[in-house]
Amino acid sequence: MARPRKFDEGRAVEAAMRAFWADGYEATSTQELCAATGLGRSSIYNTFASKHELFVKALAHYMDTRTDRLVELLKDGDGPVRERLRTVLEWAVAPDEDDPSGCLVVNATVELGPHDPDIAERLERDRRRRFATLKGAVQDGMRTGEIEAGKDAEALAHFMISTISGIQVAARGGADRGTLKAIADTAMQSI
Repeated sequence: MARPRKFDEGRAVEAAMRAFWADGYEATSTQELCAATGLGRSSIYNTFASKHELFVKALAHYMDTRTDRLVELLKDGDGPVRERLRTVLEWAVAPDEDDPSGCLVVNATVELGPHDPDIAERLERDRRRRFATLKGAVQDGMRTGEIEAGKDAEALAHFMISTISGIQVAARGGADRGTLKAIADTAMQSI
């Protein structure tokens, strides 16, 4: 008879997510995952089957929480659209204090996307969801007159995704807060 689990799987996935986010998939060893989650090697493999499967769960958790937050703000949030779009840029400029630098989605896109079809498909599905949300917000801004009606909503949504990713890459590369804020300010002038 199998012994019951004595840990919170959600907390383990959250801890693994932060480890992968900080160091990337390849650079995060099983030993580092054990230290981060507080689990032994056998518990990790018995629960998640492999490092890759744990990464898939960690990436899904990251995308669910981050993209849900974006959707909630842009589709259901109050206030002018431009202010809500500015908030999205500010999340990249000034992330939560305990978050690792950069973005797990951007890191996974660069590290695993080109050669892991399963990860690439998951990333693309998330990208489409973020794109649709941003495009919808831009279109809302055009309807309310906050964004010039002659602009291309699809192009602006792609621009926002690229700008957010660029801010996160610059942050990971060591750019200071002033530089990141200047990027966000320039983006808002373009919208």
